[in-house]
Amino acid sequence: MGQHGPRPGPQASRQPSSRQAALRGGVLGAGSESEEVGKSGPGSPPVGLLPCLDSACSCPGSLPVVPAPGGCKEGTGSAFTCPARVAQSDHGCAMRTALVHHEDMTAARLLWEDPECEIERPERLTTALERLRQWGLEQRCLQLAAREASEAELGLVHSPEYVSLVRGTQTLSTRELQALSGQYDAVYFHPSTFHCARLAVGAALQLVDAVLTGAVHNGLALVRPPGHHSQRAAANGFCVFNNVAIAAKYAKQRHGLHRILIVDWDVHHGQGIQYIFEDDPSVLYFSWHRYEHGHFWPYLRESDADAVGQGQGRGFTVNLPWNQGGYHLESLSQSVCMVAKALLGDPALPLSGPMEPHHSALESIQSVRAAQAPHWKSLRQQGSTPILNPSTYSLERRASPVSPGGPKFKAAEAQASAALSSLLDQLHLNPTLPVRTAVALTALDAALVLPADVLRKEGSAPQEETRAWARLHEALAQDKALTALGKVLHLLNGILDGQVSSGIAATPEPALAPTLDVVIRRSLSHGARRLLCVAVGQLDRPTDLADDGRNLWLNIRGKEAAAPSKFQVSVPLPGTTGGFVSCVLALVLPLAYGFQPDLVLVALGPAHGLQVPQATLLASLLRGPAGGRVLVLLEQGSTSQLAGVLARVLQGEAPPGLGPFSMASPEDTQALIYLRGQLEAEWKMLQVAAPQVP
Repeated sequence: MGQHGPRPGPQASRQPSSRQAALRGGVLGAGSESEEVGKSGPGSPPVGLLPCLDSACSCPGSLPVVPAPGGCKEGTGSAFTCPARVAQSDHGCAMRTALVHHEDMTAARLLWEDPECEIERPERLTTALERLRQWGLEQRCLQLAAREASEAELGLVHSPEYVSLVRGTQTLSTRELQALSGQYDAVYFHPSTFHCARLAVGAALQLVDAVLTGAVHNGLALVRPPGHHSQRAAANGFCVFNNVAIAAKYAKQRHGLHRILIVDWDVHHGQGIQYIFEDDPSVLYFSWHRYEHGHFWPYLRESDADAVGQGQGRGFTVNLPWNQGGYHLESLSQSVCMVAKALLGDPALPLSGPMEPHHSALESIQSVRAAQAPHWKSLRQQGSTPILNPSTYSLERRASPVSPGGPKFKAAEAQASAALSSLLDQLHLNPTLPVRTAVALTALDAALVLPADVLRKEGSAPQEETRAWARLHEALAQDKALTALGKVLHLLNGILDGQVSSGIAATPEPALAPTLDVVIRRSLSHGARRLLCVAVGQLDRPTDLADDGRNLWLNIRGKEAAAPSKFQVSVPLPGTTGGFVSCVLALVLPLAYGFQPDLVLVALGPAHGLQVPQATLLASLLRGPAGGRVLVLLEQGSTSQLAGVLARVLQGEAPPGLGPFSMASPEDTQALIYLRGQLEAEWKMLQVAAPQVP
């Protein structure tokens, strides 16, 4: 939540060489010899953690404390209970998402006039929390009260002298606070800043503990002050302590993590995180930020794509500098809600508008590929070697910041408000369905264990309707195939009518291709304007299916890479994890988003060759283009494990990991390059480089 305004002046353009030299002095691991990180004293439980005393709980033994709903647990004498037990709904299904906040973080506020700092105000937190409540999202989360981080935990990133300086602000007068604030760039201090900033860090650590001990799957921390600009011994850009950097260090030290990815999507570059981890190969830092060729705050050369890290950390800093766009403060609470919905597993709204990347966006992505290609072999496999074209940078040519109230600001505000109104209209017209996932399986699958909130559809379509569709294919006249077809049509009708978001259905192997044909025709004749069919395995496109732009057929495991038309694409199944990921990310998803389907069909046919992690990753990623409307067709001989994991993934859980990574083979890479070259003129989302300007 690190949105803020730039403060003009020499402080915004400190030279990176001196700053980097200071950072290379090292980071202390503890505040003092007697205070260990995460502990309040020798042999005691970690700060914010209590040993679980519930004999019926299967947690690892010590988890973040949560106020018990009914006060002290009988027999424990404790007013706290284990989140692994609190995070249970009425039907015993574990809650997946934690929400961490604390009302005390609203205490700090600006005590004097400062146009650049006035937008960092308590309402940025309270409005977001209020909107979460209005949308019914707070109630769906496991709520944790933030704790204060210890000074030893702050010392994982910050110097003792800096921590002491911030601690001293608690007793300063308003004039002294203003004078101290003026020594930093876009920062203000308040007597409550130290307490608020420690809570902000503690909230992040609470979340790390909750996720890594298995109490929840994921979580969201609502905090202020933000943190990603602050450095080892300096506040910056509203940020006092670097919450995310401390959380990463804590996760490594406390929980033994070896590799951490930090994704920082903010209008401003999180240079504080970059400086802290620039020589650390155990942390991959990815920042997507507005840059404007160096003319946007914080006006740093190292915010550009060619800043890739230092020493052993080269290649582990990835900057995607955006040279367009902006932000609108009132959209913040809606953004928080959309993040919470994603974490809870709700399907994202389909993207709208023309699916064509902006020239400037392609230039930025091309620059990142060029800068990172020497460090990542996978980027060197994607065709022609990109040429680095760093953004033009000149402090002397730096444009003046867009000031609130000016014509450019008002135009950007109006544009953002229109986009926000469109988003809210979509949310109103497309509410999250009460039944997210349903399955239509035969009696032979009765032993399958499904999540409690997945509906097992027992009904069938009307017999007359089923028999009418079955007349199209002789294979569907068999009793088992006809019964399965009725169940498939019943489930499909529920999806098309808006009763169910997604589903899984099974059919006998000889009837899978005919059933898929019926499903395609039934969908296009009853409400679906555009249908994407991803057929995996030995499945041929129906011969008399119209090539009219209403259906896109994508066959994975085709005999060869081919594109007979814009709407018929065939690609061999890659033989490695790297090849599979490249195929999905560089071909399947660009086509899917470019097509903008109303419904996605995934058919796993004979000899599909996908392992459970691959099949579930594919289904999970295809939830996005159609707003979660996905129907998966399986052979009845498929394993119960596959059906069970697919159900959980369509319900919003993360798919299992793919296992050890192996690079794409040259043959798979060439097939992908060939298809992209054949199709990118028709499907603009396949473009990876900006067209050359003559």
